[in-house]
Amino acid sequence: MTVLDWHGARSDLSGITLLDQAPESAGIDLRQVRLYRLGRVRAEMAKREIDALILSDSVNIRYATGTRNMQIFSSRNQPARYLLLTAARSILFEFTGCLHLAHGFETVDEVRPSSTASFVAAGPAVAESERAWAVEIADLIGSLVGPKATVGVERLNAGSAIALSAEGLRVVDAQEPVEMARCIKSVEEMKCVRASLRATEIGVGKLRDAIRPGLTENELWSVLHQSIIAQNGDYCETRLLNSGARTNPWFQETGPKVIGPNELIALDTDVVGCHGYYSDFSRTFHSGPDRPSTKQRELYRVAHEQVHHNMGVLRPGMTFREYSEAAWDVPERYWEHRYYLSAHGCGMTGEYPYLYHKADYSKAGYDGVIEPGMTLCVESFIGESQSGEGVKLEQQVLITETGIEVLSAFPFEEDLLAA
Repeated sequence: MTVLDWHGARSDLSGITLLDQAPESAGIDLRQVRLYRLGRVRAEMAKREIDALILSDSVNIRYATGTRNMQIFSSRNQPARYLLLTAARSILFEFTGCLHLAHGFETVDEVRPSSTASFVAAGPAVAESERAWAVEIADLIGSLVGPKATVGVERLNAGSAIALSAEGLRVVDAQEPVEMARCIKSVEEMKCVRASLRATEIGVGKLRDAIRPGLTENELWSVLHQSIIAQNGDYCETRLLNSGARTNPWFQETGPKVIGPNELIALDTDVVGCHGYYSDFSRTFHSGPDRPSTKQRELYRVAHEQVHHNMGVLRPGMTFREYSEAAWDVPERYWEHRYYLSAHGCGMTGEYPYLYHKADYSKAGYDGVIEPGMTLCVESFIGESQSGEGVKLEQQVLITETGIEVLSAFPFEEDLLAA
């Protein structure tokens, strides 16, 4: 059975719906999803006594409101659009000519044109534009919540943040309340996550079936992109597909290299897919035509062992420190090229928390609690430091009340697991 046959035989794929089109037909109440997420952000604001948030990260705006507009463009050209959020009011400042895009969203009370306080827009007068922007926003915040408000901000020009502070506002970082809001998923959100994963799995299946020596990495990578876009997903956030010697160390981006015979091909999806939710799993394939070598199978089995051991120790109520203590120890010969995390949160992108290897915990780790409703990606990269190929595997899971549910259902490679 091919991977595409495997997908065709699965009954749960019939409910995949295109982004924001007829969600009820797939049993997804997107209105409920949006209201839940907005409520989560406001609850985390209240816990920290934050009177207002100014969100400019396009993913966070989408999380809080469900609105989307040129997501990659607006991530680079900030502040092209931004959201002012208080306990009682949600005002979206939208990019020029795009105000109509947020029409009908129950999470947005008002849409106004944004003021782009950037050097590209204002040139040498950027500081003046930043001050004018800060005066406008400070006056609006004052009218909504009163004077001397505590305002959480993110991804603003340094001059804009300084100008806000000069207007008498107490400026704090918005990252914590937003990340803590995003980390717990609702039942309806999980329907979106599963829909995104199923669509991504279809794309990875097409990519796997297209593998042949003589194809370039870029040509193979484009198969996944085409499938994701055709299914109304958004984009691949990274370009992590490589082959042969370029699989080790990890994080070598897809390029024009020609895939050779009997090479490993490692892939990390990193897909912002259906409904804006992240599909993040990794697989490693073999280009053929012969069977994988003993060394290739050994690397694959070690990576497979790491992922499954770490999924096996995850449980609700476990602290991050406890997880690190119980997690799989990376053997010395693979340590130098280890993946930098043992696991990480996953929602609309990679997110809180980061869970570290035991040996890295004292330097990089922080504590917290693994809670039901968190979606985590359990990572492995196995490659020797001296030479040779590497294997990347990763599974996406949901923390439940009693353990975990494995979300990423794409099969592992039987030929690479064989003894």
